[in-house]
Amino acid sequence: MKVLQYQATSSMTLKTFLYDKGISKKSLSAIKQNGALLVNKKHATVRKEIHEGDEIDVHLPNELPSHNLEPFTFDLNILFEDEWFIIVSKPAMMNTAPSREHPHYSLVEAVLSHMIMNGERTIPHIVTRLDRGTSGIVIFAKHQLLHHMVSNTTISKYYVARVHGAVEPKKGVIKAPIARAKHSIIEREVSEEGKFAHTEYEYLDGDSENSMLKLQLFTGRTHQIRVHLAHIGYPIIGDSLYGFEDGQYEHQLLQCNHIEFIHPITLKQLHIVDEMHYNLSGVGMI
Repeated sequence: MKVLQYQATSSMTLKTFLYDKGISKKSLSAIKQNGALLVNKKHATVRKEIHEGDEIDVHLPNELPSHNLEPFTFDLNILFEDEWFIIVSKPAMMNTAPSREHPHYSLVEAVLSHMIMNGERTIPHIVTRLDRGTSGIVIFAKHQLLHHMVSNTTISKYYVARVHGAVEPKKGVIKAPIARAKHSIIEREVSEEGKFAHTEYEYLDGDSENSMLKLQLFTGRTHQIRVHLAHIGYPIIGDSLYGFEDGQYEHQLLQCNHIEFIHPITLKQLHIVDEMHYNLSGVGMI
């Protein structure tokens, strides 16, 4: 059972203290039912008055995986792992989560297998996800409570992409709303009826035929980078949905290679970098 440990710095009820730490009413209810609350090593109710210096232990309830998930052994590229999070690099052409077309062998099932083998009694919760054809960093929380806590944290996400054309200008801000395309349940498009979407890019390298870009997401709309780059006339190489098939690549050359966020438990700033699997000479991603 995972345990959160705190020390009170002032007087208040235990309930107020836990709410201040980002523990929701729903999570607190689950803790009361299947976990435990201790103040100075003694069981306590949420109505207990705590005081400066009191030690609070929050025992999180164990979790069971969905029967729809089938754990399988996979050589994960783990970029960071502690008791609360596991951050891995997803290869292209692997689903982050099961889908109708690809019901198994997803990244979350591989992470679940890793946690089971390590004796974890909780399950992975997807914090960030990537399209099947996009590679790079994916964050998993090791408990539903941690997923809730980190969802209230700003996560800065950076990508690299190789696109068709010599991009001009070399830096740009794309603010264009995105909606589901009327003719498709999968495809998205820039539309006045869509939700606000904000992407920024910076040119890294290239030639007259293609460009390598660094991008930052400020919103998280489905297919956002792919839609925005196609919208300004520079579709991602290999992206047959928003660009065109070139016969050389089976997926879009897009990778999440850098993320930053404050760890909600340790309060330390995490900088996670995935090696950039591309060739700046113009050959493209490897």
